[in-house]
Amino acid sequence: MMKLIVTLCILAVGSQIVHGEMKCSIGNPDLPTEWIDLRGDCLKAMRDQIQKEIDASYTYLAMGAHFARDTINRPGFAEHFFKAAKEEREHGAKLIEYLSMRGQLTDDVTDLITVPTVSKHEWSSGTEALEDALRLETDVTKSIRKLIQTCERKHNYYHLVDWLTGVYLEEQLHGQRDLAGKISTLKKMMNNHGGLGEFLFDKEL
Repeated sequence: MMKLIVTLCILAVGSQIVHGEMKCSIGNPDLPTEWIDLRGDCLKAMRDQIQKEIDASYTYLAMGAHFARDTINRPGFAEHFFKAAKEEREHGAKLIEYLSMRGQLTDDVTDLITVPTVSKHEWSSGTEALEDALRLETDVTKSIRKLIQTCERKHNYYHLVDWLTGVYLEEQLHGQRDLAGKISTLKKMMNNHGGLGEFLFDKEL
């Protein structure tokens, strides 16, 4: 595909030199736009959700990096949070792919994602980190529900709503339950064994 694009570029402009540099100036073709119907509040909410997924990914990266430090040395927690970061990043990518399918990435995409900032870099225990993770997932779930309501109630984008409900919301709910169970188990182990409980729980992760 890349070879075809380069070939077309060469055929289109030949060896035109502008200011001493080779330039390729194939313009975007005029295409029908009637099929591009994802607009308004729903489109904005989709873009906001992409940013929220990327923000969550960065937070999980910070958690993973914290527990991977030699002075903390909790490889189980580190691996868990690095995996969570990858999943959130993939969620953002899937939303971008959906927008592309609906014709929403035809023009400039420079404002699609901004570099997130992480407000917290230290966690006193695995319990604190897991509780923060559960709060983060709950916040993402609320955002998805709001996105679904916006796209269904105001615009009747049934395909998008079905996709969000069947793919994203179910995964979020399972993730929340899994984190709640991990927190419960870890607290019981620490109540019975103190710091050793967290060490053993880390090995299980």
